Amino acid sequence: MIRTARLREVRAASQPLAALDDLDALMKAIGAARIVLIGEATHGRAEFYRLRALLTRRLIGERRFDAVAVEADWPAAMRASRWAQGDERDAGAIDALGGFERFPRWRWRNTEVAGWPAWLRAHNATLPRTERIGFYGLDLYSLRESIDALLRYLDATDPAAAARARARYACFDDFADDPQAYGHAVEFGLRPDCAQSVVAQLVELCRDTGARLAAESSSAADERFYAQQNGRVVREAERYYRASFDGRTDSWNVRDRHMGETLRLLDPHLNERRGRPARIVVWAHNSHLGDARATEAATHGRINLGQLVREGWPAADTFLLGFTTHAGTVTAADDWDLRSRTMPVVPSRDDSVERLLHDASGGRHVLVLRDAPPALREALSTPMLERAIGVVYRPDTERWSHYFHARLADQFDAVVHLDTTTALRPLDAASGPEPAEAEAETYPSGL
Repeated sequence: MIRTARLREVRAASQPLAALDDLDALMKAIGAARIVLIGEATHGRAEFYRLRALLTRRLIGERRFDAVAVEADWPAAMRASRWAQGDERDAGAIDALGGFERFPRWRWRNTEVAGWPAWLRAHNATLPRTERIGFYGLDLYSLRESIDALLRYLDATDPAAAARARARYACFDDFADDPQAYGHAVEFGLRPDCAQSVVAQLVELCRDTGARLAAESSSAADERFYAQQNGRVVREAERYYRASFDGRTDSWNVRDRHMGETLRLLDPHLNERRGRPARIVVWAHNSHLGDARATEAATHGRINLGQLVREGWPAADTFLLGFTTHAGTVTAADDWDLRSRTMPVVPSRDDSVERLLHDASGGRHVLVLRDAPPALREALSTPMLERAIGVVYRPDTERWSHYFHARLADQFDAVVHLDTTTALRPLDAASGPEPAEAEAETYPSGL
């Protein structure tokens, strides 16, 4: 009886998506929101990436969105962003994605993403330099890369400050290239931590920021902000890698709080440049942007980026868009440090959100949940199983490895269901084996 009622309400509310670029219903639902989070149910399906890019293009072209912030490392995304804004140091879009070397490389180095910086570069060429759209990383894994980027900036702008930074970051000794080993050594008392050093460096870097920014050109102010963000990444990466071995601290929360802080700081920085409230699109996995309070993650004390956005901005300014799929293929690895491959995905469980949406309409459709009729919200307000596939796919243990309980009506503002989806195609002929330290970065969820 309950499932029949759910099916009836979902079927009545679903809006067909005739093609991936049939986005009028989503644009209407998003309305005037200026912080729009667009998800993915897996890290390895082409249609999620394609629709996300198509929707973002429309938001940029029709709603004057200013930036795209993604679940990726700050230095790697910054390299792509510089090229997309006119920098000539890379020969083309694929070269500009060369900073994405960390596990899993194929998540950002694939044929779907390859077209994005090229489109963005062409669009930016029509805009004044101060209004060009950037591509920013929200993640915190880039300890070594962020140290190196910060030191290059200080070498060019303040050699004495660069020397002080080198002295502080020397605390990591040989661990910066293997931050998992650093976390292990600190947790087991083999060496002191570097927390005070990285905080001291960030405090110095941010001192007198307001006065400095007021006296700098817009490009110099951007570079200072980018350097400060690398300093924040180092601070939070140090904390994250220690938390990976510390049962008292949830490394997931460290990571998502960092993503939330990065977005919170990017917003006013862009506001200052634009002279108006900034508009930002976020690309991340459903698990990061679907409000954690509506999922079983909350019972384990976990927060996520979607929750932080809803708590930190007015409701009218935000929009959380999730994706679901029933069957098809996915690019993923069988386990850590293995090559990615195309895998068939087990059709969704009978008691899952995905099967409900499959049975309701099949094909492709949009389900708007914000301001939905009370009967629809009631039908979707009790927990159901929902699937999440990260960079590792384990079909033999799928119920325990990839499903969790969620209240869909509270988790997202809208959901796009693509019934059958296909695997991403990596740019690299061989997408593995991956660096050994990747395991603990996303273990056990790969999200």
